[in-house]
Amino acid sequence: MKFSSPFKGVLATCALALAPCIIAHSQQPTTPAVSCESLANLSLPNTTITMAQKVMAGEFKMPAQGGPGGGPGGQAATPPNPEFCRVAATLKPTPDSDIKIEVWLPTSGWNGKFEGVGNGGLAGSIQLRNMIAPVSQGYAAASTDTGHEGNTLSFISGHPEKFIDYAYRADHEMTLKAKALIKAYYGAGPKHSCWVGCSLGGVEALTEAYRYPDDYDGIVAGSPVNPLSLWNAAQIWPAWLNLKYPDAAIPASKYKMINEAAIKACAGPAEIKQGLIDDPLSCKFDPAVLLCKGADAPDCLTAPQLDFLRKLYAGPVNPRTGEAIHPGYPVGAEMLLAQNGGASPANVAVELYKNAVFQDPNWDWKTMDFDTAIAKAEKVASPIIDVPPNLNVFLDHGGKLMMYIGGAEQKNPTSTINFYQTVLKNDPGEQNQVRLFVNPGVGHCGGGTGCDTFEKLDTIAQWVESGNAPDHILSSKLSGGKTIRTRPLCAYPAVAKYKGTGDMDDAASFVCVK
Repeated sequence: MKFSSPFKGVLATCALALAPCIIAHSQQPTTPAVSCESLANLSLPNTTITMAQKVMAGEFKMPAQGGPGGGPGGQAATPPNPEFCRVAATLKPTPDSDIKIEVWLPTSGWNGKFEGVGNGGLAGSIQLRNMIAPVSQGYAAASTDTGHEGNTLSFISGHPEKFIDYAYRADHEMTLKAKALIKAYYGAGPKHSCWVGCSLGGVEALTEAYRYPDDYDGIVAGSPVNPLSLWNAAQIWPAWLNLKYPDAAIPASKYKMINEAAIKACAGPAEIKQGLIDDPLSCKFDPAVLLCKGADAPDCLTAPQLDFLRKLYAGPVNPRTGEAIHPGYPVGAEMLLAQNGGASPANVAVELYKNAVFQDPNWDWKTMDFDTAIAKAEKVASPIIDVPPNLNVFLDHGGKLMMYIGGAEQKNPTSTINFYQTVLKNDPGEQNQVRLFVNPGVGHCGGGTGCDTFEKLDTIAQWVESGNAPDHILSSKLSGGKTIRTRPLCAYPAVAKYKGTGDMDDAASFVCVK
């Protein structure tokens, strides 16, 4: 495809950004100062190194149990591994801690930088799959299981230190040990450090910026499910509604009809062609247009179903005060309701309330009171796992934060936008230190009909090195490993608008408009 405006400017910016990058790299060692195997003898506080071995190019074998996804998200296929030094360790910052980490170090061509790799789901495994790409790009990389194994939070009850490891300490300890290993291996620590994560990894990203502002120079927080305690309540809400109003529940077969009506009401010609809404937050879709004029039918909603849909859009509310707890599904994400709006809530949400909030293995989500349960969550879990929108220390010392979220995912962009706006309100002098990108038609960490693939790690690294904040990024839609569509991903509040002429599948035919 022809690659032209509006991206000529961004290419020039990237080219300029690489100049200091090249200078910085010339000052960094690119080859090891010691052997990989010698790292097994390195003494670090509260650390037992269990493996230090060289992995030859193309020979890394992914374990059968790779753990939950949700790391970078929306990336192209994983490349073959380059040659690297693989270090595994167990960290015990408290007597009850059991944190596993891996640190991968390129044996040649190290670019002088380090990436912390975020988790997904409930963590419980090292994100090996998401470590290959950064190492292939010349970065040293590290990941942790956050101090537990398996996609469950059953370890929390009776183990407050393990809960803290999971929530924030494991990522920090991993970062410190990774930097120490990098310095021991290359003879110098990283010039710049960046964190990239999505979903839980996005919460980890914000947590690092808030609790440990010196750990990273640049942070990418993708679809951050923050505040986690309220987001999990929103995940339980659709199933709770199905339980409470079974006669009003919408059949899964009707959500495609609802989605098409929403797109027709709010999308331009390019978006209708691509099956997405470019600006879901300004969409004024009124589902009342779908009200059945007679008996129930596949192409309309009964009055109870219409009320049910409005409750899904609104999200959970406190039954005593009527106060909104968390935004519900955004307009344009109706196809997800066909999958997630049924009789059972997401396991990750139930796990938090069962094991962290109530610490009762027999707790049943069907008994959830959205008044008392939320109050307990805000008292017991929120101080540990939720991140307040005050990142002044991280931003004031020059840290760069890039947030992104899909416009068609269950995690309504409204909550992330509110967080972003409050961060800037709390530190108005740092407008160029933070960027938020709302990606139209994209699901949670990727997927959907929108362009979900864009460069995250190098974007944040170039921003750190050049100081030039990105106002738009080239995003792509892949099919079978090939690019079938491109589009500018615009920094909020700008939205990509079709110019009216040109290929609707080419980013050059769009411009970012505020």
